[in-house]
Amino acid sequence: MPEITPKASVELEDLGLHEGIAVLLRRAMTPLASGERLEVHGESAGLAESLRLWCRQEGHRYHGGGSSRGSHVLERGEVSRSFAIPPAEVALEADPAWGLSPRGARVELGGPQFAFPLRKKHEIWAEGLHSIYSKAVSNQWSAARDIQWAELPRLAAEVEGAVCQVMTFLTENEFAALYVPARFLPRIHPHYREVTAVLAMQVVDEARHVEVFTRRAEEGGQGLGTTATSSQLSLQTLIEEPDFTTAMFLLSVMGEGTFLTLLKFLETHAPDAVTATIMRLAHRDEGRHVAFGTEHLRYLLSVEPERRAGLAAAVERRSQMLAAISGLSAFVHDALVIYSGGGVAPPEIRKGASRVSELHRDMDRSRRDRLQSLGFNVTEAEALSTYHTKNFM
Repeated sequence: MPEITPKASVELEDLGLHEGIAVLLRRAMTPLASGERLEVHGESAGLAESLRLWCRQEGHRYHGGGSSRGSHVLERGEVSRSFAIPPAEVALEADPAWGLSPRGARVELGGPQFAFPLRKKHEIWAEGLHSIYSKAVSNQWSAARDIQWAELPRLAAEVEGAVCQVMTFLTENEFAALYVPARFLPRIHPHYREVTAVLAMQVVDEARHVEVFTRRAEEGGQGLGTTATSSQLSLQTLIEEPDFTTAMFLLSVMGEGTFLTLLKFLETHAPDAVTATIMRLAHRDEGRHVAFGTEHLRYLLSVEPERRAGLAAAVERRSQMLAAISGLSAFVHDALVIYSGGGVAPPEIRKGASRVSELHRDMDRSRRDRLQSLGFNVTEAEALSTYHTKNFM
């Protein structure tokens, strides 16, 4: 039996129905059980009718005047909102009914089911996400503010042409590095907000790289160079990879890992300080991208070590798809030789060719080291590094 004595009371003073009394009424009624009563005190004209209307809308009962002048008694009805309460800690699997609710918030039941395909922790998670995101935020830079374009010198035409060709190659690769995480972002359940935040920052980074690399080519006066068919084919296999983990493995661990070595090479042998600064800042960004990909793979393989064989197969499969590509595009190879050698005189070409050969060896070593850190044995790491696309990404 519902008790007669009101369980709680609320003071409305002279507030009217359209002045916010519903806020106070709901706050006072929510803690009550069905059948328990609330005494309401108020002075506004027509309060009784306002309370009757509100009770009909909310599913409660109006009992009329209370024990004193200006008081009214309401009874909580059977209406009770039900809530799901997602865990405050990261769940192993997110419920589609949680929708866009922040982790740890209450979710009123009866809402839509959201079809986020990536809703299992092991599919997307990585350790150290907070650190990676914090560094991404604090290390943001601007192509307009942080690059001293006015100090760009006029280089020899051959060297400037090589720089422009390298910038073209970097730009097309950065488009791929932008589109891969952007494609997966709307597929990730918001429960794993740290992952979406890190990938969103990665998209921002890559958009900035596209801006700065194209501007460097244009500022030098020669404009962009040539995009090779071999590069396009290589990047197409990357951006069309449907599996998140495989895509992160191919992009972040293999491709951007190789680009870390390339960017350091381009900084070391840059023909001018402006280009060196661009390479240094881009390298810093790419280091975070590689860190996320590596940590994601490390987490996944700790849960599903059997996935290691599938990742190796993906690298080999991609190599077979690109079997027609015999090596690095001649446009890019020649530009790297001139860029690092400093010109087109025979001694400069000899020096540049030697440096590019060493670059390939350094890339191979870094790939093998990274693969071994993920649990691939020496033989597996060597084979996978060899299979990796000759176009770097």
